[in-house]
Amino acid sequence: MGILHALVARGSVVLAEHGSATTNAGTISKQILEKITGDNNDTNVSYSQDRYIFHVKRTDGLTVLCMADDTVGRRMPFAFLEDIHQRFVRTYGRAVLTAQAYAMNDEFSRILSQQIEYYSNDPNADRINRLKGEMSQVRNVMIQNIDKVLERGDRLEFLVDKTATMQGNTFRFRKQSRRFRNNLWWRNCKLTVALILLLLAIVYVVLAFACHGLTLPYCLN
Repeated sequence: MGILHALVARGSVVLAEHGSATTNAGTISKQILEKITGDNNDTNVSYSQDRYIFHVKRTDGLTVLCMADDTVGRRMPFAFLEDIHQRFVRTYGRAVLTAQAYAMNDEFSRILSQQIEYYSNDPNADRINRLKGEMSQVRNVMIQNIDKVLERGDRLEFLVDKTATMQGNTFRFRKQSRRFRNNLWWRNCKLTVALILLLLAIVYVVLAFACHGLTLPYCLN
């Protein structure tokens, strides 16, 4: 089934939305926005309800949310969210900071519809993102049951994606590995030079002893 519903919002203000009218995804999505409004930290997080997962990506105050079937995993939905975020910012720029509710809906809802169709049904969508490797770490996004959260009225606990942290750790590991290899290469070079000098010194001492002097007088004459 893929992605069924998606929206773009600034805080709790929905700027554009598209989804099936046969579900209550829009209502639940707005409840999620209201619950997480007030925390300005960038985050990737997922919430579950029955067999559906609500995936949320917030960057620089702009929130992109989608509801997807739980069978599609997380890499594809988060690739979709990243794609939508880039398209929205590229299209509207700073206008998103002051836009009224649903100000971009007439135009951008069509883009949401097109990209939902693409990511849900085109096998190339997942293949391309798999090749790019952009969302390969999203398996670390944890899931919280939204039914329990909304029924109790508790504050939604953010379960932060570790993608950025893991990517940073990977970069540092590679950098440290290169530094270690370079240091090891230089150490081997120094050791090789030292061994050559030691061998030359030993040969010189043997020749000096055999030739009766440091200047090798017996051997040079």
